[in-house]
Formats: sequence, C-alpha cells, structure tokens
Amino acid sequence: MITLFISAFVLGLIFNAAPGAVFAETVRQGVRGGYRPALAVQVGSLVGDALWALLGLIGVGFLLQMDVLRWPVGIAGVAYLLWLAWDSWKAAAQEFSVDMSGAPATQRKAMRAGMLLSVTNPQNIAYWAAMGSALGAVGISEPQPLDYAVFFAGFMASSVIWCFVCAAIVDRLFRHAGAKWARITYKLCAAAFLVLALGSLRDLLTASAMNATKPKTVVVSKR
Repeated sequence: MITLFISAFVLGLIFNAAPGAVFAETVRQGVRGGYRPALAVQVGSLVGDALWALLGLIGVGFLLQMDVLRWPVGIAGVAYLLWLAWDSWKAAAQEFSVDMSGAPATQRKAMRAGMLLSVTNPQNIAYWAAMGSALGAVGISEPQPLDYAVFFAGFMASSVIWCFVCAAIVDRLFRHAGAKWARITYKLCAAAFLVLALGSLRDLLTASAMNATKPKTVVVSKR
C-alpha cells in the first residue's frame, strides 16, 4: 500500500507540475493579486482534479472517450480558454495596477476560474481514462476498492501540496513586478491560452478522426 501511495503521489506531482491552462491562470491572477489569488486558482482546480480522478478510477473515464461525451466537455474548455485569452489581452491594454491585497472577490473569481479550467480540460479525460486501468503497472492486477482509495489519496495529497508550492513560486516571482512587467505577463498568458485552446481543439479533431477510421465490428446472427 505504501508503494501504491508513493506511486500515486509522484504521478500526481507530474500531472500537476506539467505547464497548462491552470498554471497560466495561476500566473495571471498572481501577477496582479499575489499569493492568495494564485492559491485560489490552484484550490479551485482541485475540484476538477478530484472529479476526473474519481471518474477515471471507477471506470467512467472510458465512457468519456466517446465523441458524444468528449466533445461537449472539450468544446466548453476550448471556448473558456479563448475567452481567457481575449480577457487577458484586453486587460493588458487597459489601465493596469498591481494589487497584492488579495481581496475576497478576487479570490472567489480566481477559484471559479481554476475550477472551470480543470473540469473542462479535455486532457484530463484522456489522462484519467488511461489511469483508471493503469494500476497493473504498479503490480496490482486485480484492484480492490481499498487500492483505488489509496491511489486517490496519494494523488490528491500531492495535488494539495502542489497548490501551495505553485502559488508560493508565482508570488515570489511576481511580488515586486511593476505594471509594465505585469502587462507583458498578461500578454504572454493570453498567447498561452490561445495556444492551449488551439491545441485542445486539434486533439479533439484528431481523436474523432481516429475513432472514425477504426473498423466497425459487425455482429452476424446465426439462425
């Protein structure tokens, strides 16, 4: 069980440390509001992480590979990323001020953003659809409910720790950033959101094309 927990913990760190939309939004919120908004984004993303982890581990992730389910989630994620790209670019062009007070309203907005990005991230679908059947890689051929619980606990433990680490890193990097550097960072975040949106759309189209070319199984009934 300890080996399983450690494996899940390491996989969780790799999953969370990979640059993506949540990290870009953490930087975007942190550059203006400091540690608390950056942490709020990360905490909000835990909702999506936990949701996809549970669905993947209980096998529902396999169903989400179907186009009829994957497309609505994927398109919602692409649309939100495009909106964030537009919002970041527009904000960078306006009067810009850096406020490190971390107002509650800002934190709530940041938390909602992290939650939406995590829930609508199509890459989470593929990741957890695969991970739901990957426990055999750590020597568990017939997983029991306790094995799934330990794996989930290890993954979420690393995710919670990463929330504080990531927010602290962003706060340290941008604590003394002036308005000029903040504007540049916002434009870079806008570009990152746009690239991520286009990448997500490409992945959706590629997956659908692959599914369309798979040979269909024809069942012939014998009389």
